[in-house]
Amino acid sequence: MINPYLLWGGFVLFIIGLLVLDLKVLQKDDHEIKVREALAWTGFWIVLALCFNAGVYYFEGSQKALEFLTAYLIEKSLSIDNIFVFLMVFSYFGIPPKYQHRVLFWGILGALIMRAVFILVGVALITRIHWIIYVFGAFLIFIGIKMALEKEKEIHPEKNPVLIMFRRLMPVTEKFDGHRFFVRTAGRITATPLLVVLLVIETTDVVFAVDSIPAVLAISHDPFIVYTSNVFAILGLRALYFAIAGVMQLFHYLNYGLAFILVFVGFKMILSDIVKIPIIVALGVIAGVLVVSIIVSVLFPKKTEQAPGGTPAK
Repeated sequence: MINPYLLWGGFVLFIIGLLVLDLKVLQKDDHEIKVREALAWTGFWIVLALCFNAGVYYFEGSQKALEFLTAYLIEKSLSIDNIFVFLMVFSYFGIPPKYQHRVLFWGILGALIMRAVFILVGVALITRIHWIIYVFGAFLIFIGIKMALEKEKEIHPEKNPVLIMFRRLMPVTEKFDGHRFFVRTAGRITATPLLVVLLVIETTDVVFAVDSIPAVLAISHDPFIVYTSNVFAILGLRALYFAIAGVMQLFHYLNYGLAFILVFVGFKMILSDIVKIPIIVALGVIAGVLVVSIIVSVLFPKKTEQAPGGTPAK
């Protein structure tokens, strides 16, 4: 067993190093991320997560390694919902593609901090108040059913309470000034639209964390496993966004797969005191559902709505 302080300290320093490299080297010049570049970085983050998983296996054993892999797969699959929301937010505010990567960088940095708080609180609740696992499980089942019945996902940034309050406290310019979040106008500091979008993304991630953290806690109660699996899924989220944002509509059955996964882990959590579902079984179910959802989406593509006269609707 590795000293936990050394373990956490080493991991935090490693992540800080990756973030500094990303900000100072990879994002030195603003540019639009193309699909080929995004796919390369998506592969890099996945391989990095699998290498970390191998390290968990070597130092902590097969059980912890399976817990990490399952939690990572859950968080990675649920992050697809984040991508859809990012796409809608950037479109709503008209954010140029070359600035989107920087907004996502700072948004994900904030998410890493908020997820740490959520996880520590969640683990503490489960440890001290055991029956809370039934509440978490029921909540996941409710969210899963709601996701399955939801026909169209809508987002209304203008109704975001944090954004409404922020606009009352600070003026916001209508124009972009490079990748800056603040500018000085007429002797006073003013926020740019990029900061507004960053606030929307940060508050949206809080909502997603409320769904995803309980789902991962159904797999493991080890704070290190839960947090590291979240971190690796989140770090690869930006690259995944640029890789699949343009083809999101092709995987229209994936939403049902994600809903099934939430319901499954919800029941796993509720029944944990009666039936212990092995991690390898949970991993197989989750991976299988994702693969089937993608295959069905490809085999049965979404029909294009027809406008009057037989022409495809725009």
